[in-house]
Amino acid sequence: MVGVGGAQVRVVGGTDGDGSGREESADPEQVAFVASSVSARDFDENALRRHLEDLDWLEAVARAHHAVIESVAGATTVLPLRLATVYLDDDRAREALDAGRAGFVQLLARLEGQVEWGVKIYVDAPSEPPGPDAAPAAGTADAGLGPGRSYLRTRRAQRSSRERAHEAARTAAERIEAAGHAYATDRARHRVQQGELAGSGGENVVNDAYLLREDRSHAFREEVARAADDLPGVRVEVTGPWVPYSFTTPPDDLSGAPDTSGAPGAEGSS
Repeated sequence: MVGVGGAQVRVVGGTDGDGSGREESADPEQVAFVASSVSARDFDENALRRHLEDLDWLEAVARAHHAVIESVAGATTVLPLRLATVYLDDDRAREALDAGRAGFVQLLARLEGQVEWGVKIYVDAPSEPPGPDAAPAAGTADAGLGPGRSYLRTRRAQRSSRERAHEAARTAAERIEAAGHAYATDRARHRVQQGELAGSGGENVVNDAYLLREDRSHAFREEVARAADDLPGVRVEVTGPWVPYSFTTPPDDLSGAPDTSGAPGAEGSS
């Protein structure tokens, strides 16, 4: 398996207190980074600043990062770190691992056997009315009105339709929250998506993630998928299961700026 820089992925354990690397063991509190070497040309501080403006580069790195995490998650519990978490060498990575060990152990225990499901609610956008100078179509209720009055009437109807759709979306959100209370371990709220990020059309009004035990996922998904069945103009999108990215806040020791002055970079697993 290769990492984001094309180098082979390896396991970087903590230290035994004398600076030497710790070997793998059956210790349930044993944690390790899954890492690969990357080039300073692409991953030092200045290069990263440039690359983060390059969406094609960022997408390729994110896909490679995700592929490693998904692969490791098939064998053990994974705690994804931020994309482009970079350390000068393996010794620096071990120091960070040792410093954050207690927090890592706590988070990994919480995430064991859990998966993430994404839930988005969309409100269908009403069609735009003709401009204020357009004549009303023959045979419609507005046929006897002038263009300006017809336009205002259409705008009022459009606004009323939008308000009804948003009220229906709130009903769907309440149903989904009830399912979350019944089945989920936790919920994370994300910013709603706009523009190209919104994806499949309509206005994104809810963008949440739910943490669930794997054995409760099916019932949760079935209930959430039905949340908008009787609500015209509202659509619910359920995605997953995913590695629980939304529930993996790392220890404070790793929350600052990473050491980006050199080669081996953590792929984001512990």
